[in-house]
Amino acid sequence: MSNFDRLHPALQHHIVNSLGWRELRPFQESVIPLILDGQHLIVLAPTAGGKTEAAFFPVVSRMLSEGWTGLSVLYLCPIKALLNNLDLRLQRYSTLLGRRSALWHGDVKSSARKTILREPPDCLLTTPESLEVMLVSPNVDSRVLFSNLRVVIVDEIHAFAGDDRGWHLLSVLERISKLAGRELQRLGLSATVGNPETLSGWLAGSCKGPRDVFFPQESGGGEADVQLDFVGSLQNAAVVISRLHRGEKRLVFVDSRSRAEQLASELRQLQVTTFVTHSSLSQEQRHQAEEAFASREDCVIVATSVLELGIDVGNLDRVIQIDSPPTVSSFLQRMGRTGRRSGTLRNCLLLATKDETLVQAAGLIDLWAEGYVEPIEPPPLPLHVLAQQLMALTLQESGIGRGEWLKWVEGVPGFAAIPPEQIEQLVSSMLQRDILWEEAGILAMGREGESTYGRKNFLELFSVFMSPPLFSILHGRQELGYVDEMTFLGKHEGPRVLLLGGRAWQVNHIDWQRRIAYVEATDATGRTRWKGEGQGLGYRLSQAIKRILALDENSERWSRRAIERLSEIRHEFSWLRADSMVAVLAGGGQVEWWTFGGIRANATLAQVLAIETSSKVGHDSFTLTFESAVKLQDVESAIEAIRQCDVAEMRPAVDEAAIEGLKFSECLPVDLAKEMLERRLQESETTRRVLEENTRFVVQ
Repeated sequence: MSNFDRLHPALQHHIVNSLGWRELRPFQESVIPLILDGQHLIVLAPTAGGKTEAAFFPVVSRMLSEGWTGLSVLYLCPIKALLNNLDLRLQRYSTLLGRRSALWHGDVKSSARKTILREPPDCLLTTPESLEVMLVSPNVDSRVLFSNLRVVIVDEIHAFAGDDRGWHLLSVLERISKLAGRELQRLGLSATVGNPETLSGWLAGSCKGPRDVFFPQESGGGEADVQLDFVGSLQNAAVVISRLHRGEKRLVFVDSRSRAEQLASELRQLQVTTFVTHSSLSQEQRHQAEEAFASREDCVIVATSVLELGIDVGNLDRVIQIDSPPTVSSFLQRMGRTGRRSGTLRNCLLLATKDETLVQAAGLIDLWAEGYVEPIEPPPLPLHVLAQQLMALTLQESGIGRGEWLKWVEGVPGFAAIPPEQIEQLVSSMLQRDILWEEAGILAMGREGESTYGRKNFLELFSVFMSPPLFSILHGRQELGYVDEMTFLGKHEGPRVLLLGGRAWQVNHIDWQRRIAYVEATDATGRTRWKGEGQGLGYRLSQAIKRILALDENSERWSRRAIERLSEIRHEFSWLRADSMVAVLAGGGQVEWWTFGGIRANATLAQVLAIETSSKVGHDSFTLTFESAVKLQDVESAIEAIRQCDVAEMRPAVDEAAIEGLKFSECLPVDLAKEMLERRLQESETTRRVLEENTRFVVQ
């Protein structure tokens, strides 16, 4: 018996006769027995590779075979656009089998939501935030609604697991599981990640059942056509795009909304049929652009990362990336949209408009060629998420026992790792600040809690962690791009300077709540050499960039223009060596220690070296910069001294203003909030690796 034969006969019939599929893809057939047997499973496959059907078909087969009734399946996505994109597809599959699926999120009309509550569908497409609303709403009997639940499918799980939305997702699943009175089968769908086994354990949480990861074998051995070119400007990029691959469908990724609009305008002036989509457009505008693109052939759609997730825009011929994606994982997501048709390869053309992104793209391609993908690392010590869950539980249960509330969410791995004394300190702090109120051992929302979070029926409590961990950089009203929040978490003396778009920008104000940094142009004293884009990079990518700069090796994936420009950049770094770090006494009298250690390790080293040298030490992903009063020999002595210290005890300094940027920071004692941010910025292993490497000392 084949795996396909294990599916319910009605499902087999409709796959072949109604959908007209001659067969399932090999990986879709391979996961059937794992899901039918009730395993908790992570399914890895490229974007647009059929992961939805791989999970949904076996689940709906169980639904038919086991006679499930009521709401039995949740299908969760990180963004509403993806839910909207999947809605009709899952409705069709469900209807063919005499079942129903429905959609619930903030844009769904209240009449449709009332219908769902009155007549629950078999499958509900929604977000974790919408589930939270259902759990605490007095208008929803969540115990009845979720009583028949059996399976949860989490699409694009990597988009949850790497930040606090993941902890919130797991918290909601734990609470729903307790309401249902059973362990829910948890299925996660993702593109390639670096640590899928860790992700599998993270998703399963407190579940006792077996867990596994499924890796499909890629056809063609994972081959891909990847090329890097240097074009020098967005205008030149538009010219290249207009002349290449005419007659084909091209998806172009850019790093900001303003550059998306600018590039689209340039392409239209060159008579290229061009659509654009990004998060500043309305849902209707984006839907129209994506639908129009999907129905055309010779055209271009310019997008930010909104199209990185699995939104269907039809069969693609080409993916083009302006400058560099932020991570290998993101690169794989984007490139994975191509090569789905038989006889075609995955492909991506990277067009660098700036020196810094040329080198970053070259380093990223090297990491990809090595087979490296960043691990997904759930942020440690999620105390603010725990505070949010405590408040949500007081609303869900109309008051909850001080000794009972933690039992609802203690299965979440991130909460299980928090010391009990810190949890007690958190509760005491919320009581002292009147965020919570206690009577006879029962916790409820206090006056301050009602005042702070009670507006619009506690909307602030539900839209918990939707703000991305990226900061938008604004010059006046012009958006220059995005940088990772790690860029700003570390404590910084004096003005912060970023390099974006090939120019230096001084940060005048950081709005932590809205995730915006306001900047103005500056001469950036002491920044005579290129130091990369303003975003915080990881250790492996920083090291790959170092190798690109230090080694006189060229790749067959680089164009002639890219090779020529990289040769000029390398000449500026002639003092750099691949097998060592360099401390340079630059022309301005400042010592710069080029570690290429990444933003987290360098943040830690900056703090301990500031203490050791009794001075201010600036840092970015590649360098640590000392004040002019600190001599080269002082730096040499300080580096040798900190090499004798215990790396595990080294903590980066945290900008106290960053605490205000935490959701629910009002609930946290300052010392706990500070420790949480320190832990999140700390990276002991890479700090140790940096300190183990030799350092050369050079005077220019």
